[in-house]
Amino acid sequence: MEHSENTKITVRKLTLIFINLVVSGIASATLSTAMTTALPVLVKDFGVSNSVGQWVTSGYSLAMGMVMPLTAFLITRFPTKKLYMTGIGSFIVGLFLSIFAGNFGLMMVGRVLQACGNGVLMSAAQVIILTAYPYEKKGTMMGTYGLATTAAPIIAPTIAGLLIDAFGWKSIFYLVLVIMAGSFVFSAFVFEDVLELQDKKFDFLSFVESIFAFGGISLGVGNISTYGLVSTQAGVPLLIGIVVCTLFVIRQWGLEKPFLDVKILGNRDYAVSVISSMVLYLVMMGSSVIMPLYVQSVMGYSAVISGLVTLPGSFATAIVSPFAGRLYDKMGIKTIFIAGSAALVVSNLGMFFLTMTTPLWVAAGLNVVRNLSIGSLMMPLLTWGTSNVSSKKVADASSLLTSFRTIAGAIGSAVFVGIMTTVSVNSASAYGDHALMHGMNMAYLWMAVGALLLLMISIWGTRSSTAKSGR
Repeated sequence: MEHSENTKITVRKLTLIFINLVVSGIASATLSTAMTTALPVLVKDFGVSNSVGQWVTSGYSLAMGMVMPLTAFLITRFPTKKLYMTGIGSFIVGLFLSIFAGNFGLMMVGRVLQACGNGVLMSAAQVIILTAYPYEKKGTMMGTYGLATTAAPIIAPTIAGLLIDAFGWKSIFYLVLVIMAGSFVFSAFVFEDVLELQDKKFDFLSFVESIFAFGGISLGVGNISTYGLVSTQAGVPLLIGIVVCTLFVIRQWGLEKPFLDVKILGNRDYAVSVISSMVLYLVMMGSSVIMPLYVQSVMGYSAVISGLVTLPGSFATAIVSPFAGRLYDKMGIKTIFIAGSAALVVSNLGMFFLTMTTPLWVAAGLNVVRNLSIGSLMMPLLTWGTSNVSSKKVADASSLLTSFRTIAGAIGSAVFVGIMTTVSVNSASAYGDHALMHGMNMAYLWMAVGALLLLMISIWGTRSSTAKSGR
């Protein structure tokens, strides 16, 4: 059976490959947020502040975002099987480093290696699904894969909370290590070179520019919460990032065979999907970091309770993600986009009104609504965006979108923790023991503003007639 223009593969073989993609995706995506629950413990163990400690999560997202432009080149230049197994190998090495980390610096090196591996795995998986499956099944299959990239990061804090209280924070890495080792062996037997290779030359200058552009902007914004905008630590990286990003775009625009084809941003629907995904990830990652801090640091409960608070929402995401993919195949993007964005506004605004006497089940309920909206938007936005570009540009489209949204997530983690910390410190005299709660309220208020922007884009930025364009 032929699933793409250039690659013939049986249904059974494609199914086995898809299972491998999902298993690897679940394991790798789990560690993007699992450490949020471990943050209070890590901060104490390594003797660092909350602002520094949160880089275990936001630094992971930052590194993954920085490697994404490279993956667009790698996917089209190297055999699929070897590339995918190399991604898993990098992830496993990173796991070992984190397990045996004696200081925070070594822990971060391990996290960066995990992020690089995850970047390759996620990009390759998305391009394989979007290329190998026929148009009418793309939404459904991407929705199912969304269980890995959307549900797993949200379920992760719950699992992590149970593991931390029972066995310590390193048990999280041990669990993922077992799964990834099994996936490595499985992929050696079932994987094939699914994607067609292209004659692309590696442009070293473009690669260096992409690192400084994506890294500088994310690092600069991330440091604003700790050092302020007019500081060397924040201002210099941000300025360098913006300048180099401009140079990177100009260079890609002029190359006959660009390192990363930014010209696809000229497609209106694709550009809207990129911006929307960035805003969504900004809000999602901010909430994923602050929710455990709310339960543990503000309310004083254990990591287990923190995990249980997010558990209902995790199940909600797992249920809605494949369902949202099927709805997209039938209805297009606009209706799903509006409904999901509206739910995100309501859930974040609800967190703004919580007090020290509000029962935890209220926060858990709002988290369910939030996760339903995230699960219904994440994969459909990606599928919609990449469906609006030619098949040969799917790798560039997927990598570019994932790069931007991942970096937006890193920025969200840093900025919203910064808002919570800054507001609580500045309002200590007025709010006393409730200052930290007030900081959390304000962080979620700004998340609600981000969600409102997403709702406005869904209403005025999408057109029903082009909801499923791209063919």
